[in-house]
Parts: sequence; structure tokens; C-alpha cells
Amino acid sequence: MNRAPASADATAAVDSADATASADSADATASADWVDSPAPSAWEELVTAALLGTERRTPPGCEPGREAPVALLDAAAMETVRRRAGLRAVRAAERPQPAPEDPRPPLPAAAARRLAMLLADRPGTGGGRRGTTPDLLELLPQWLAAANARGYAPPPETVPALLDAARGRTDLRPAALMFAGPRAVWLARLNPDWRFALRSAPGGGAALPPAQERDRVRQLWQEGLFAERVALLGVIRAREPGAARQLLATTWSTERAEDRLMFLDSLRTGLGPEDEPFLEQALADRSRNVRATAAELLSALPGSALAARMAVRAGACVAIDHTRGTPVLSVEAPHQCDAAMERDGIVARPPAGRGERSWWLGQLVEAAPLGTWPGRLGGRTPREIVALPVTDDWQGELHAAWCRAAVRQRDAEWARALLGSPSAPEAGGPGAVSLAERAKLLGTLDGGERAEWVAGFIGTHGLSEAFQLLGVCAVPWAAPLGRAVVDALNIARDAGSYPWSFSGVMGLAERCLDPSEASRLDGLLAIPDEREDASPGAGGYWAEAFQRLGTTLRLRAAMAEELGAQ
Repeated sequence: MNRAPASADATAAVDSADATASADSADATASADWVDSPAPSAWEELVTAALLGTERRTPPGCEPGREAPVALLDAAAMETVRRRAGLRAVRAAERPQPAPEDPRPPLPAAAARRLAMLLADRPGTGGGRRGTTPDLLELLPQWLAAANARGYAPPPETVPALLDAARGRTDLRPAALMFAGPRAVWLARLNPDWRFALRSAPGGGAALPPAQERDRVRQLWQEGLFAERVALLGVIRAREPGAARQLLATTWSTERAEDRLMFLDSLRTGLGPEDEPFLEQALADRSRNVRATAAELLSALPGSALAARMAVRAGACVAIDHTRGTPVLSVEAPHQCDAAMERDGIVARPPAGRGERSWWLGQLVEAAPLGTWPGRLGGRTPREIVALPVTDDWQGELHAAWCRAAVRQRDAEWARALLGSPSAPEAGGPGAVSLAERAKLLGTLDGGERAEWVAGFIGTHGLSEAFQLLGVCAVPWAAPLGRAVVDALNIARDAGSYPWSFSGVMGLAERCLDPSEASRLDGLLAIPDEREDASPGAGGYWAEAFQRLGTTLRLRAAMAEELGAQ
């Protein structure tokens, strides 16, 4: 049977009232402060009458007839009021505590305006970037580093935008949270989108107890959340390495394997001979990853017992062969990986595509102290050792292992020998087998020497292989390196090279060139005559790119001046 029109209206009204009352009911249930509702079954009767229609079902207290739908609406309205009146007022939630004060001096006004501009910029959509407008968002990390170095505090109204920017870019988080200060943690407790700030801040935003308050430190270490414990251990390790190691030892045997691995990694800070007994104990850990990390740390201590054991094993594999016309290095890789080797961190099973013996040899040589090789190989210097020919195609494996050892042990002399001359025809040193390894070896040199080597590399080989090497150079680039990059870009333009091939280097130059180099770019802004073999439109792109580079450098100079203003 069809409902009467008035019944349909009544149904819609009751449905609306039902939704409102249901929401009120949910709120009341959440607050757990219900009082007895008058006749809860009456509401069900009203809903049933509305669904069936007043011609088929008359609501309680209503007479059948044309007035029944109106009576139903009146009854629903009255019942809604009664249900709402049955709610007891709840206690208001506590107001949040005010944000902690930031004692740092405020930003200069011009720098504050610049920060707002940087935060308002959004990355473009699509492919390669064109035009002459600087990419402001890419300048934000550099701006934050400069502001943190000067100890400024941000304007409070910019902290939410800072947190949003850090939320989208994990590489930005350390500098952004350092600059945002205590207000970042305060806001993160109020907005779940920013909870990463609680994980990143020491102790989840809670003030860590001073190291001298032993009882509070011990309580937080034993009862705190994992992030709090990691932060606590890191802070104490930076100030008192021995105290951090002793704290870790108190609970080491009861920690989970994945937690032991994270805690052990914190010992890299301030690693010294005093850590050897604890690390030797960790070599017997039931977790393979923990054993491997302990062995890696011990091998970074040239005077450790593990380093001595590795030196004996590696030395037995490499020797000088004097039976030929000129001395050569003879290599005899291990034939087995025994239990003692596995205990010292040697992984027995090689990855797919690697032979067992070469895999074991590489690990042994990598873990052996580099200082043992000159005595083992006739008193030769690292450069002379690397220059020796190696028998049976073992040179690549042996030199690659020495590269890893030089990076692990931070040995600049071996790094120089393995890098070789930057102008060598093979675009690398005698022992550097990849760009990634060359970049790691460069990381062991001081900033000036690093920049000089990369400048020489670019001068000989151009920019096609230099991107990874440029990424490890100190910012701003030293003058010789900056000149080498600009000259190489200019040469690539004049040669009619495909311009988008150098977009990555151009982006690095915008962030890393010294702003004083901007004046050198003025002569590169004109659109050159295109060669017949040049890429179509290349001249216009190069002119845009050089103009954007110059504009960005001047902007960086202005940023530095604004941050230096008092």
C-alpha cells in the first residue's frame, strides 16, 4: 500500500530527527553521562509509523485520519526535545598548556618575510623545469641551515607551514624541527599529521634528564618508549660515551634483536678502544645483524683483537710474487668460511651472482686494518701497493675491498692512492671501480682537497659522470670547483649538447655555487647561434637556465644578507 503524501513528509521529518537524535545519542554515549530517556520505545513506535505510513499504523496517542501525519510530526518533535533534554552536561575539556617560550632571538624582519616566501612556494608539476624563476623550495634547506647556525627563532605563525614542509620531505626534518624549536613539539601533540615531530625530537618532545641525574636517566631507560630510549642513549653517548655504553649494558640481554641493533648503532658516535669488550661480547649475539654490526665497529678500531685476527686472515690471502720479472700481487682466496670467521662477522653465503671465495676475500680485506699492508708487502706505500699488478683477474675484487676499508677506517692516504689522479684517462683511480665508490673515497678527504680533485676530474672528463662527485663537495663550492662547473656547462652549450642532460648539475649549481660567481654568468645569458647538429631549441633553454642560475645566486646572496641583519 502506498503512503499518503503527508505520511511521506512525516517519514522524512522523522528520519531527519532520528539522525539528529542519533548524533546526540552518540555524543552522549561517548561522554558516558546518559540519564534515563523517557520511554525509549516511544521513538521506535514513531519510526515504525513513519515507515509504514499513518494510514497503516497510527502513532501512539494519535487519532486515525487526515491529521495523523501532522500529529506524527508533532510527536517526533516532542520526543526529540525530550531525548536532548535527557543529556547531562559534561565537564569541559582542559585547555592545553601554553606553548613553551623560545629563548632564541627572533628573525630579522626581512628574513621572516623571506621565510614566508620560501614556505609558500610549491613544487611544479610535470617534467623538466623551464623559465627563469628560482626554485624557492629547493633553497629552503640552505636557508634553514643558515638560520640555525645563527641561532634564530621562527615567527610563531610560520611553524605550521614549517611542519607541513617537513612532513612532505624527510630530508628537511632535522633542520626544520631544530629551527621550529619547542613550538613544533607543542603543535605536534595537537595535530596527528605532525606526529613525526614527536618521534624526531629527543625523547618524543619530553625534556631528557641531565646525565648526572642517574635515577631519572635509569627510570627513563627502563620505562620509556623506544624513541625516548634511542634519543636518551644518543644524547648521553655524545657527552659521555662510557656512561652510554654502561647504560646499554644494564638491559642488553633483555632487549629485542631489532632494538639491540639500533642501540648498537649508536656506538658509532665516539667509538673508541674502551668499547671493544662490549663489542666483542656482541659478536656472540644470537642475531646475525647484531653480530655483523659489532664486527664492523670492531674493524673500524685498528687496534682491536678482531682487527688483528682479520689482518692475519687477509694477509694469508695476499702476498708479493717475486718469481716474475717484476713484483706482482698474488691472491689466494679462502677455500672455506669456518665458524671463527662467521663469529667475526664474515657472512658465509654470498649474494646471487657472486662466487663464495671472492665474497669471503672481499670481506676479509675490507675488515683488515689498512696499516698492516705496507709491512706485509715489502714496506711499500699505499700508492705503490695500489700500482702493483694483480694476478688472475683479482685486481677488481682486491681494490674494491681496499676502497671499502679506506671509507670504513677514514684513511685519507689510502683514499688518495685508490682515487688516483683526477686527470687519469680511465676517469677514475686504479682502485675506484664505480662512481659511488669514488664519491665515498672523496668523503674521507678535507673539503678543499675534495673540491680540487673534483674540479680536476671535470676539467678532464666533463660533467657527464660528475653528478655524484659534486654531491659530496662542501657548500658553497670552492672557487676552482665553481669555475670548473660553469666552464664545463658553457662548453656543453657551445658543443650543441642536449641541454636537459645537464638539468641535474644545473640544479646542484643553483644550490651550491658561491653567490659571488653570479657576475661570471652575465656573458652566458645571450641565446647563441644554433649549430646544425644541435638539439632544436637548445640555445633558448641554455639561456633560460643560465639566467635562472644567476637569479638564484643573487637571491641566495640576499638571503645571507637578510639573515646577517640585526
